[in-house]
Formats: sequence, structure tokens, C-alpha cells
Amino acid sequence: MSSPSEVVPASLRRRRLWRMGAIALTLLVLLAVAWQLAMKQLQREIVAQLGPRGEVASISLSWNGVELRGLRIAAAPKSGWPTADELRAERMLVAPDLWAALRGRIGVRRIVVDGGYIALLRTRDGALRVLPSLLGPSPGRRDGTAAEPPSLRIGEVRLRDTEVAWFDASVRQPPLALRLTGIDARLGPLPLPALDAATAVDLQAMIEGSRTGPRGKLAIEGEVTHASRDADLKVQLRQVDLVVLQPYLSRVADGGVKAGRLDLDLRARVQRQQLHAPGRITLTGLELGAGGFAGLPRQALVAMAGQSGPIELDFTLEGRLDDPAFSLNENLATRFAAALAEKLGLSVGGVVEGLGSVIKGLFGR
Repeated sequence: MSSPSEVVPASLRRRRLWRMGAIALTLLVLLAVAWQLAMKQLQREIVAQLGPRGEVASISLSWNGVELRGLRIAAAPKSGWPTADELRAERMLVAPDLWAALRGRIGVRRIVVDGGYIALLRTRDGALRVLPSLLGPSPGRRDGTAAEPPSLRIGEVRLRDTEVAWFDASVRQPPLALRLTGIDARLGPLPLPALDAATAVDLQAMIEGSRTGPRGKLAIEGEVTHASRDADLKVQLRQVDLVVLQPYLSRVADGGVKAGRLDLDLRARVQRQQLHAPGRITLTGLELGAGGFAGLPRQALVAMAGQSGPIELDFTLEGRLDDPAFSLNENLATRFAAALAEKLGLSVGGVVEGLGSVIKGLFGR
């Protein structure tokens, strides 16, 4: 039986409950106010960062973030950009990071893009340009020094039903255009501008083929650290139409490629600048014009395909990324060529030269 000193009067218990409830309610109100302030600050920053060529049909504050409708960033006039827009999105939701806001910082917990479009340009010298309006050189200060980009941590970027237009001016003029459609992707975290932390990548997309060709599939999964180049990625291509890659093959397929499909499986690991990437390439239904392919006689390839069906080639890429003498293109071309030559019992010389131009076109340096 409890002693009288241990009995808490009902009125005191009620006062304690009311006090705890009042404290909890106050905290909730403070968090709600902080959330609204964070969203308004984020809204101002978004509008400021859009630049003179950015436009939005509507921008509003919802319970879960800043919502933009009809977002468009137009390309600069006479800039040589291959399309009218750098970026479009039917809808974009930007959710602020509340804890960053409580520390007086601007943070983004999540960005969701629905019905997006983004253009990427590979220049004649092989450099990749993306969103030059936002990610290009910042205006300098009055003393002539470059302005420091603001630090920002994005927890996750989600892309849904998004299209990427890939323009490659290194293979022809006007630039070759390839389309990735139906992109569903998750990326994050993204510590900008340093990108010195591992970013998880999970992406699926369709690669549009020629008018009569198949639609290929692309899948990328893993993580990459941009600053150190450390990576652990699985890359898979399925049923990619070789006809849309015709400009990359013009130097190696003398009579052109009439039809064919490409499959690729690659597991790329990079640690301390050391690359190790085993993979397999499969060519199916390859139909050539009158000439050969990659330095190999057409008859040999036709005979090989006829005897064994799909042409399957295993290879492994290895080397140091910080070695000036190392070229990913040449390494991949050499490995691929060696595997192909081993299948056919031929010299690798012509194959290396021919496939080198293909790989350089598709993957850069």
C-alpha cells in the first residue's frame, strides 16, 4: 500500500499534463514557424538563382515545400546551344532542410522533378556542358576575382518521367542528338559545390532508337564521389539500337550499319584513383553494308554471327585515373579488341584503331 507521501493529487497530475502539453504545443508552433520561414527563404533563393532567362508559370508554398509549375530556363541567344531550352519541368517540388534552417543555413532536403527535360552538350573538344546558366562561370567581383558559389547540401534529387537530350558536337555538325526518355532516378546526397561525399545513384531510362529500331534500356546503380573519383557502379545497357550510333561508327563501318543491337554489362570500381571494371558486350542481329567493321573483314563477322548467334565479348578495364598516360577510351578499345580478336583468331591492330574511335565518341577521354 502506498504511503500518503507517494500519492500525487489528481489536480497536480492534471497541471503536469497541461504543462507538458503546453510545452509540446509551443515546440510544434515554433517548428511550424521555422518551417514556413525556411520555405520563404528557400523561395527567395530559388527565384534569385533562376537568372534572367528563367521563368515559372507559378510558384507557391505547400505543406511539404516550395512548388514550381511550368519551370523553364531558356538558352542564351547566339550561344551555340543546340536547343531552345536548357531545362524544363512540368512540376518541381523543393523541400527545405528544417535542421539546416534552425542553424541559420540554407539546405534542401529533397527535390522532386516531374515531367522534366534537360539538355547536355558535348563540345567539339569533348568538354561536357550542362545548365550553363546556373552552373557556368559566376560573375566576378569588383576586384576581378571569381565569385564563390554558395555552399548547399541537397539530401536527394528524384527524377520522374524525365527526358535527357544528349547533343554531341565532337562527332558531327550539327551535333548528334540522342534521347534518354522515361527517366526514373534517385541521386543523393549532393554537397555543392565540393561534391566530396559519396552520392548514391539509382537510374533507369529508355534509349530511343531509330524510326524502325528498338528502344534500348539503361540502368545505373551504385555510388560515386566526384571530388576523389571513387566509385562503385553497375552499368547495364539492353537492346540499344546501333543505327542511332551511326555517327560513332562511320569510321569503323565502311558501308554503314543497317541493323543491330548492343548489350553491355559493366561493374566499375575506383579506389584511390585505381580503376577495375570487368564487363561484357553483346552484339545481336548485326547487319553491315558492303564494308567491314572495326578493321575486321565483313565475311569474318558474318561467319562468326552465323555460327554462334550473338557476338559476346568479355573484357576488363584497369588503370590509374591520375596517370596522364592512361586513357579510358584506349583501354576499353584494347580490351574489347583483344576479346574480339581472340574470338576470330585475328590480329588486334585494326580492331584497336577502329573501336578506339567508337569508344572515344561514346565515352569521352
